[in-house]
Amino acid sequence: MKVLIVLAHPEEKSFNAALYQQAVKTLKKAGYEVRTSDLYKIGFQPVSGKENFTQLNNTEFFKQQDEEVSALQQNTFSSDIVAEQEKVEWCDIMIWQFPLYWFSVPAILKGWIDKVFSMGKFYDNGRIFDNGFSVGKKAMLSVTAGGPEKNYSKEKYGDINAILFPIHRGVFEFLGFSTLQPQVAYSVERLSNEERALLLNKWTERLLHIDQENNL
Repeated sequence: MKVLIVLAHPEEKSFNAALYQQAVKTLKKAGYEVRTSDLYKIGFQPVSGKENFTQLNNTEFFKQQDEEVSALQQNTFSSDIVAEQEKVEWCDIMIWQFPLYWFSVPAILKGWIDKVFSMGKFYDNGRIFDNGFSVGKKAMLSVTAGGPEKNYSKEKYGDINAILFPIHRGVFEFLGFSTLQPQVAYSVERLSNEERALLLNKWTERLLHIDQENNL
């Protein structure tokens, strides 16, 4: 089983980094093949535009989807995009590790989505959802939140699954991935060392059987 883990956090001593490192260690020890994308560490450039390509098919008017289709045919994607696309194609399970920023992903991860999941390669007319290119693969989110779990209710912030729905449905399922239940760590800035250790242990236990989990 092949697992890709994408980390979107700038601090190497953060709890996100700890969850990421624990996942890498646990999965490798369990016999999984693991590849990673630590987006801040590799200096991933998140701004999507003409620089996604080594040359443009239409220099008069830029339309990204058209250029993506052309780049797939002409091998003109920039090298950073190719490297990340190959990891996504390679994996059986994809895990994103990130802090919840404004009820969504950090900008660096949003840029990764915009650049990597190109038209013609990961989706196309009629090749979405149950007919998507990534059918048979699984994907999940491992998220940290600053607020306590009690705040993620309909009366306050909203249910966590409702908050994550645009990612689950609009990215994973749109591309054909089967979506797994998210792993959420709440109030991370207020956790004691003992509470952090408990969360890491629970994460480890889950990862050991991640290939057997059913869809969300």
